[in-house]
Amino acid sequence: MMNLSVFLANIFTEGGSVMMTLILICFLASLFFLIRGFTTLKTNSLLSVKMRLMAAESSLLGLVIGFFASILGLISAFDTVEAMGNPNPELFAAGLKISLITATFGLLTFILVRIGILVLRGVQK
Repeated sequence: MMNLSVFLANIFTEGGSVMMTLILICFLASLFFLIRGFTTLKTNSLLSVKMRLMAAESSLLGLVIGFFASILGLISAFDTVEAMGNPNPELFAAGLKISLITATFGLLTFILVRIGILVLRGVQK
């Protein structure tokens, strides 16, 4: 049975390390903004609202980067099919899988941060 960390590392590298790293940075920045928003809730409500908005923007950036990388992956897969003439279905399916990994990670980033934003917004009111 494959270890979870090895499995996640394989998915991370299959999705393209540059784009996946950019999405991860957006996710970590969003988490930082959320945590900062929760910690400054009682002392500085204006800063807490600002941190909530920053978390929303950085999570949206992660989502957009994920879809951008997905489109680039699809273009690469179709270029490979065009160059081969008669494509191998397994090769084409692998290209599609790789192109969808970044979109999935971007969506996961966006959804998890949005849940945190909803909780923070509920606590702020």
